[in-house]
This record gives sequence, structure tokens and C-alpha cells, in this order.
Amino acid sequence: MIRTFALGLAAALLLSARAGATQAPPAPAEDPLIGLWAFEGNFGPALRGAFTIRRTGRGWRAAIGAVQGPATVTGNEIRVAFGARGGFRGRIEAGGRIIRGFWLQPSGETEDRRDPGGSGQPFATPVELARSGDLWRGMVTPLDDRFTLYLSIFRDRDGGLLGSFRNPELNSNGGASRFQVTRDAGNIHFNVRYEGGEINHDATFLGSPDRIHLVWPDLGRAIDLVRRDPARAAPFFPRPPGAPAYAYHAPPETGDGWHTAAARTLGIDEAALARIVQDLAASDPTARPPTLIHSMLVAYRGRLVLEEYFFGYGRDTPHDTRSAGKTFSSVMLGAAMMRGIVLSPDTRIYALLAGMGPFANPDPRKETITLAQLMTHSAGLACNDNDDASPGNEGIMSGQSAQPNWWKYTLDLPMAYDPGRRYAYCSANMNLVGGALTTATRTWLPEYFEENVARPLQFGRWHWNLMPNGEGYLGGGAFLRPRDLLKIGQAYLDGGVWNGHRIVAPSWVAASTAPRIEINQATTGYSAEEFGNFYAGGSDALAWHLNPLIVNGRTLRSYAATGNGGQILLVIPEYDLAVVFTGGNYMQGGVWGRWGQNIVADRIIPALRR
Repeated sequence: MIRTFALGLAAALLLSARAGATQAPPAPAEDPLIGLWAFEGNFGPALRGAFTIRRTGRGWRAAIGAVQGPATVTGNEIRVAFGARGGFRGRIEAGGRIIRGFWLQPSGETEDRRDPGGSGQPFATPVELARSGDLWRGMVTPLDDRFTLYLSIFRDRDGGLLGSFRNPELNSNGGASRFQVTRDAGNIHFNVRYEGGEINHDATFLGSPDRIHLVWPDLGRAIDLVRRDPARAAPFFPRPPGAPAYAYHAPPETGDGWHTAAARTLGIDEAALARIVQDLAASDPTARPPTLIHSMLVAYRGRLVLEEYFFGYGRDTPHDTRSAGKTFSSVMLGAAMMRGIVLSPDTRIYALLAGMGPFANPDPRKETITLAQLMTHSAGLACNDNDDASPGNEGIMSGQSAQPNWWKYTLDLPMAYDPGRRYAYCSANMNLVGGALTTATRTWLPEYFEENVARPLQFGRWHWNLMPNGEGYLGGGAFLRPRDLLKIGQAYLDGGVWNGHRIVAPSWVAASTAPRIEINQATTGYSAEEFGNFYAGGSDALAWHLNPLIVNGRTLRSYAATGNGGQILLVIPEYDLAVVFTGGNYMQGGVWGRWGQNIVADRIIPALRR
């Protein structure tokens, strides 16, 4: 989502530096609370590993380890069911030598978390099995569902105790970056006061071994945090404690299609890049607020020149893209049009999806809503993700169980405005584009993405989130590697081509990134004060955000895919430059919303010696 952007990297690092400068030396050894504490929860899924499908004289059987399930084959289509533990759907291809399809991962125990773009939804993960006689073998690697909570307790400059909770997966920090910590015998109290109220968490200090017992609201259960040596808590720190100062090095070529280069060979100041990375590596994770950049990658003139990871993340870790995944609607629409599918930005959604009718709240204005209006958040339906009372709000839609088909749920919404007149950020609208693609191509959305985007772009492991009815969700939340997200930007810089594979037409690159609607007080209907609480201005193209960058007083054109927490693909055509960030500053747009200006415009672009 586009949020108010009030605090940038420079300010965050300044706060971090001040916190480190004023923090007192470690407390005396007799104080039992000082130190780092951790809870690490793994909610599965348990079903994973070697996956086999066997054809026998009596039919087909499948197995993952000791768990077996029936397989049904109709023509070249194959389906496998493991009950509530998962399933598989795919096709027998290449004359029977390969079974290619998707592992269907059910929603996890944490499905009630507040953001439906997280790992609580069901997911589809590509799987390929190779034949050996009457047996096909593959590997199921599902999306891990983890919840990690760290607690750092330290002294402030006055000798009091402060506590900072950190959670890499969701930024579940208890409601504040820092808490005052007091203890009454075995009872621990975490408190922060702010204008209009206060936040409290109570815990119990237990011994043998030392642990802190508390109920964590976002997890909905009691947990024990145990004392943790910093050396065994990599995800709490940008880089492991005691790591040497960063020195620039070129990214490796791993066989995934990226051509890499040392920055200096392209005229980039490597020392300037090193300073940026070192600043991030040295940032204080207990700062108020912290800068939680999980990865930063830079492609310049078609070469990957920088690839760095923080907070325990790595090259092959698929990351939640949140709403940056909405931009795949634009990429897939362009791919479909290039292949002759009868779709365009002018396609009217109600006519295309008429088979899902009849629709509630009939209104003649519905008949005029186009894909372009859905992709620019201007369809006029009663859907606003910034309004908790809006019936189309993503949280309301995902939280209800009466209608598992979220396309139908959205089509049934009442109209709030004339189409094309008002801008209201709406994930459900973007998801409807997935309904259009599925209907027009007659292809399941994850399968269409695999065939037309992921495979030609040489993606590594990725996971696509699903609606309750099993259809693909296009409102954001797919997990993929940062290197693969960056490939979208490079393909667009190259006119829609990646390593000789055309993804979209060059005309679509230009048309889909051209401004369509301004985001201002008039288009949102907000007052000046209200507008600043939700948006930062700029304009939208077709599922791309257009926010100008200022470099040495000059305005540069850019287009970006952005997602909550700091999931950013930023493309600057004038410099043949694409940058990716992934991050954990969820619900902190004032932090991640400035990375484009404060890091890319202010520090990376000046390092390009053209």
C-alpha cells in the first residue's frame, strides 16, 4: 500500500546512531533481565520432502515419505489428495517422461494473522517429477510457516530498563519500537505511553533455565522466550555480531540467467556502494524505529552489480512480496495480449465474468468498469483498504467465510463512485484482474504465471497464494526470491525481453507504465490532513506506481512495484537502473517509503559515473 512517508533512512540511521551513542554499558551481571531472548515457532507444514507418484496395475498412488494418498488421472491431468495435509495438481508431459504441476499447501495454524498477504493463506508451489519406469520422482519444498520473536532488554542512559521486541516475519513488535521494563519479583511489565493512551504487556520471569513467559497477542498463545547468545540469533541483527567491516564484491553468477559484473567495470563508485551496505549492516535493530532492510539488489546496464542480504535472509530465501505482487497482474495481462488472448485494459469485467452472476447490488455503472480502472484503483466499487469499515476492504473480505470466491465477493459489492473518478487503494479490485486472466486464458492463475513469467524468467523457488476456493489470488502476497523480482525490472528496461525470451511487447512496457490517474486530494476525496495519513501523492499506471525521484535538483521518471514492509522493485529508465529492496518494516510506511529517494536517488545514482 501507499502510506504516509514521514521518516526516511537517513533519519532512521540517525536515531540508531544516537541510541548506540547514549546507551549505557551493559548492566551488572546480577540483573537477570539484561540480554537477548528468543522464541522460535515452526508451524510446519510437516508434509515435505521426496514425492513419488507410481502407476500400478490397479491405478495410481502417491507418497511423501510414509504418507500415502490416492492419485486420479484423467487424460494427461493428474490430481493427488493427502486430505487436509495438502495435495497436488499437474499434467503428464513430454510423452510421459515428466509430471509438471503444483504442490497445494493448505493454510497454516497462523491463518488468522492480520495481513492476508502473509503465510496464512494456502499456497501453490511448482513441482516437477521425472520418470523412472513406472515411478515419477520429485521434491516438495513448501513455504515454511515460522514465527520468531526476539526481545532485547538493555539500559537507557538513565539506568532504567528498555525492551525491544522484534519479529522478522511480520514486524510483530507489540505495538511500539521500545517499552519501559519494570519488574516486581517474578512479574515483568512492558509499558509505553503515547498521546491518547498506552500499551502494556505483562510477563513472568521463570528460572531453571531462564525464560520469560508471556501471551503474545499477534500469535494468540502463550510462549516462552529463552536466553539466546547473540551469535545464535542472526535474524535479530542486520549482520552477525563481530562480523568484519563490509567490503564490496561482485555478485556471483549462479546459473539463474543473471549476468553479473564488478561495479567498477561499469563506472560505478564501489566505495560509495560499500558505504551504503555498511551503514545498513551497522544499524541498531533496537532503534526507534529500526530500518529493517532484508535485501538490496542493484542491476545497472543489464548486469547485476550488487546483491546483499540482512537479518538472516539469503539469496535462495523466497520473500513475501506483499502488494508488490499486484504488479504481476500487469505483466500477465501484457503476456496474454501478446499471445492473442482477447483482453485489454478496456475489457469490461462484468461482461467477461457474467457467468458468476447474478450479482448483488445491481447498478448500471458496474457494466462500464474496465480492467484499467481495476488496475488503477478507480473502479468505483465500495472497496477501500484504508477504511476498516469499507465492505471491500481486504481484511473484511479475507476474514469472512460466507463467500470463498473472492472474485464473486468483489463483483457483489455496491458502487460508491462513478468508475474512473475516485482513487481508493483496493486489493480486491486488483484480484479481479486475476479472475479476468483465468477466464480469458482458461488457465489456472499459478499455472499461467509459471508458463508465461516464471519459467521464461528462469525463476528459482516461488510460492503463489490462493483464495479459499483454490483459485490464484492476485491482490499481492506471492513469495519469490529477490533476484527473480529484479528480473521483471530488467526485462522491462530491455523492452520486455529477458535473455532472448520475450515476456511482453515493447509497446506494453510503454503503455503499462504511462500515468493513468493522479493521486491527490481531488481524486481521493480526502482533505489535506486526511490525505497525508494515507497517500504520498504521485500517480498510478497499470499496476505500477509512479513516484518521481529528485537527483541534484532534477526530477527523474521512475516506476515501481511496492508492497507493505518495504518490498520494492524500482525502475529508472534514464539510468538503465533497476533496484530491489525487501524488508520487514510492515505497517511502517514512514520508514520504507523513503528508501527510493534516500538510498537510490541520494546515494546510488550519484555513484554512477556516466
